[in-house]
This record gives sequence, C-alpha cells and structure tokens, in this order.
Amino acid sequence: MDTLIEAQALVKLYRMGDETVHALDGVSFSIPRGDYCAIVGPSGSGKSTLMNILGGLDTPTDGRITIAGNDIGAMSDDNLAVFRNQTVGFVFQSFNLLPRLTALENVELPMIYGGVLPKERKDRAAELLQRVGLGERMGHRPTQLSGGQQQRVAIARALAGKPALLLADEPTGALDTNTGIEILALFSQLNQEGATVVLVTHDHDIARATKRTIEMRDGRIVADHLNSQETRHDAHV
Repeated sequence: MDTLIEAQALVKLYRMGDETVHALDGVSFSIPRGDYCAIVGPSGSGKSTLMNILGGLDTPTDGRITIAGNDIGAMSDDNLAVFRNQTVGFVFQSFNLLPRLTALENVELPMIYGGVLPKERKDRAAELLQRVGLGERMGHRPTQLSGGQQQRVAIARALAGKPALLLADEPTGALDTNTGIEILALFSQLNQEGATVVLVTHDHDIARATKRTIEMRDGRIVADHLNSQETRHDAHV
C-alpha cells in the first residue's frame, strides 16, 4: 500500500529557561494512504507536538518526516503555507467557523485562498455540504446551527482542497455523546470512501473507533496496534 506519512526518529526540543524539554524523543512510524488512525495520549505526551508537525504548523528539531512526498523539515515557511492549504485538511475541537459567513461561504474559504474560480468553489462547497448531510443548511450561519452541524461544516471545509490527509484535533471534544458518535461515524464513512484520516485525542474510547491506535507517552510511541472490528463497534464517546 502507498505510504502517505513516513516519520523517522523525530525529535522536537523546546527551551524553557535553562531546561530543555523533549516534546518528541525519537518517534518513528508510517501511515499508508487510506488509513484511519488515532494518535492518543495524555497531556504532555507529545501528541499535540506531533499533530503540529503533521499539519505543517511546526518542524522537527531532528529526524525526518515526509507527507505526500513533502519533506516537512526542509520546507520554507512559504512552502509550508502552500502545503497546509493543498495537502492537509484541519478539523478542530472549536470548529473555527467565521460567524458572519454562511455554511456555504465557510466551506468556500480554503478554495478562495487556493485560487479556485467562484462557480467551481461554490459548486464544490455545495457538494461537500450535501456529502456531510447539510444540504438544507447551506445558507445558515454558525449561530443557527447545532454543535454537531457546525462540526460537519468544519469537516466539509477541511475537505474543500481535496487534501491527502484529514487531520482532526479532539473533533468530538465540544460535542455531546450522541453527536460525537455521529461525527465519528462520518469520519469512518469518509475513510471508507478513500480519505486518510488521523484523529488526535486523549480519549481511548475515541481511539478505539478507528482502525489503528498509536499511543504516546513522554514524547515516545509506547504502543501501535490495529483495532478489531468488535472493538470499533463497541467504542463510544
């Protein structure tokens, strides 16, 4: 299977006064295209640092990571900005929708930055909102939508640039249990349709809903295993 992400001996150091913190301490793994994976760990485990590197928001101090053929550590800030726009779709816990824009306009935003022509981006935004079950809510603003609907808009927006990687940071953290289950089911559906999805979470129940769990602690990977079908069906938020 084609490899989308290849990480080799990643190290990330932060200076805090006289102290050096190893946020990542020799992390190696690979993720094939079409995987549905959770990176799980408590606060301070290194998962957020790893997420920032996967999303092109940060670069490693040492080691090497390539995503869709891009060597993240060797890229300039300008190239990282292009990488974020074209290769990664982000889904955040807080949705990050612009309140004055409609659902359709929020989904169009990444395509505006990507230079997509108005009719094409409007048609694609409408198609994506239909895909996530919000075809009848395109003209609604975020304040007129439930939390689950807002997260669906955020997922549609993340898919707007046809990204190689869909990266979700605690995507059910601001949602009630039932709505969180619906959002995880949507990620599973998108994965079945071919999307590569990586969830970053502290919640082992959410991790069990994916195909694979990478567990982190103290800047290192301490477990990496496939989740059985039974485990995935029994998982809850």
